Amino acid sequence: MILYRLRCERDHDFESWFRDSSAYDDQKARGLVSCPACGSAKVEKAIMAPALGRGTRKFAAEPAEPVAGTPAASVPAIPAAAAPMALMGEAEQKLRAMLRAVREHVVAHSDYVGPDFANHARRMHEGEEEPRPIYGEASPDEVRALIEDEIEVLPLPVLPDERN
Repeated sequence: MILYRLRCERDHDFESWFRDSSAYDDQKARGLVSCPACGSAKVEKAIMAPALGRGTRKFAAEPAEPVAGTPAASVPAIPAAAAPMALMGEAEQKLRAMLRAVREHVVAHSDYVGPDFANHARRMHEGEEEPRPIYGEASPDEVRALIEDEIEVLPLPVLPDERN
């Protein structure tokens, strides 16, 4: 995981985690990276120092004493903690709520068939099994074969917070 410091066109700074740099590039290209303060999708990576391992050393909460002969004014002040900021804008929150509602509806009104999803879908399509709403798991190759055989399937939305 990579933590990027980001800045929007209105100079709002925020941070966000990404699986890797290509995940950031992909999400940005699809318009999925937006400023939580203003909703702007014009976001760029901000300059940031790399995070270096600090071992087991403990750092004091109090600022260090100035070095002898150094004026106290030249010691940079530690900024106060910023107010909490939402990681998602209102539009993203609404979209996630809709996806969650779709998922909950499918789960409540369908039969779970587990990893045998592709076989059940194929048998229903061929008339060997009574058609009914089902959901389960299928490999990408199984899904590709169902689609090639013109058997309608749709992915069930999985939200990122459900994988954590």
